[in-house]
Amino acid sequence: MIVAGLTGNYGMGKSSVAALFRELGAHTLDSDEIVAGLLTQESVRGQILGLLGMSVLKADGTLNKQLIAEIIFKHKVVRKRLEALLHPLVLEQVDKAVKRIRDTDSIVVVEVPLLFEGKFQSRFDRTVTVYTRQLTALARLKKAGITRKDAISRLKAQMDIRCKRKLSDFCINNNGTKRQTEMQVRRVFQALVKENSLKITGDQHQF
Repeated sequence: MIVAGLTGNYGMGKSSVAALFRELGAHTLDSDEIVAGLLTQESVRGQILGLLGMSVLKADGTLNKQLIAEIIFKHKVVRKRLEALLHPLVLEQVDKAVKRIRDTDSIVVVEVPLLFEGKFQSRFDRTVTVYTRQLTALARLKKAGITRKDAISRLKAQMDIRCKRKLSDFCINNNGTKRQTEMQVRRVFQALVKENSLKITGDQHQF
């Protein structure tokens, strides 16, 4: 089994690329979905309220995710504390999910937005970064209803995409057409499959 961490900055297409990997047969895990599940747990919610205050609690008893996002992207210290709370829980859930996959020939792709910021790369066999130009990301986010101000604020809170590209085993340029992105994803997937087959047979292989 090969477990790859998939990252990239806000609006650059991690989820779209993850979907392409899934179409090729990879198992995919989304850390954002895991976080969403954690936020429904009473113990986690209580810790978040202790950190951010009762103002982030909506009338129906659920957390106001939009307000939480606004707070953490304005206040770095608060963001770091929330990450320190959630990241170990997310990684624990990822480990459990991977262990449930029994096939040794599986390729598992885990979306991790803060893969390098959190220094989690050592937990994965390979890392993949999806990237676009910032203008491309801003244009896509605008279509999704995200203001330029909010988008830039979130992009600034993440590691420069050029640094992520240098740290990654693979990079996928998502500036072009869907077809161009698909071709790159297929090449990366095939490389992971090849490495996994060599790993299973015990052959020595310099990747």
